Amino acid sequence: MKPRVESRIANAFARLRRQERKALIPFITAGDPDPEMTLPLMHALVDSGADIIELGVPFSDPMADGPTIQRASERALKHGTGLNDVLAMVARFRATDAVTPIVLMGYANPIEAMGITRFAAQAGSSGADGVLVVDYPPEECADWVDTLVDNGIAPIFLLSPTTTTARMQQIASFARGYIYYVSLKGVTGAGHLDIESIAEKIPQIREHIALPIGVGFGIRNAQTAQAIAKFADAIVIGSRLVEELEASSRDQALARVSALMRILRSALDAR
Repeated sequence: MKPRVESRIANAFARLRRQERKALIPFITAGDPDPEMTLPLMHALVDSGADIIELGVPFSDPMADGPTIQRASERALKHGTGLNDVLAMVARFRATDAVTPIVLMGYANPIEAMGITRFAAQAGSSGADGVLVVDYPPEECADWVDTLVDNGIAPIFLLSPTTTTARMQQIASFARGYIYYVSLKGVTGAGHLDIESIAEKIPQIREHIALPIGVGFGIRNAQTAQAIAKFADAIVIGSRLVEELEASSRDQALARVSALMRILRSALDAR
């Protein structure tokens, strides 16, 4: 039997269930707007209501990220932020926060360049709790999943509006931590959410997967977050936060991101 993984993630969702609250999961790209800002941003996110942090690994050729997240990666890469730097940021965060789960989100190439075994070992020792790789399809990821689980890391998978029942069942056999449901047919940051279709899809997913379900891609305001939280376990918000960073001076960034997070937190906690 594989060792138990994702204890921080499981603990976070268990706490929220007891409190009858939904998880707020912000996404930022490591190294955006510059590497020195990432650690303060991560702590500011926690202080303003984050339950789990998704930390993007900058990558030059994304397939799921819209223009906003692409620009974040470009800024981070311009500063030379690589996978080793991201893992070092996680370790520095973990030195003062032993509770908040961190999920790394990115693409296969940087991991393949490092080597899967080395990456999983370093990610585990740095304090990462989950990894979501957009371009590792479930049909080809058994060894990847085993390597992560052996290092105490949850392999997290995306589902989309076009995911078939057979694929849901396949992903259910691999996934740990939570499921990330992509709320629209498109890239991150798009603004054409169909909340009614999301409400219909979540119960279908629950028929096959017992993990908590987070919804992301296209959530841009408190009203939408609150509406989706009525049937999802977590809300993931990325592009809107990155836009706030882009619109802020360096001196304003922490305060403006924190203010947006508090608005979202209040919306999710409203009864």
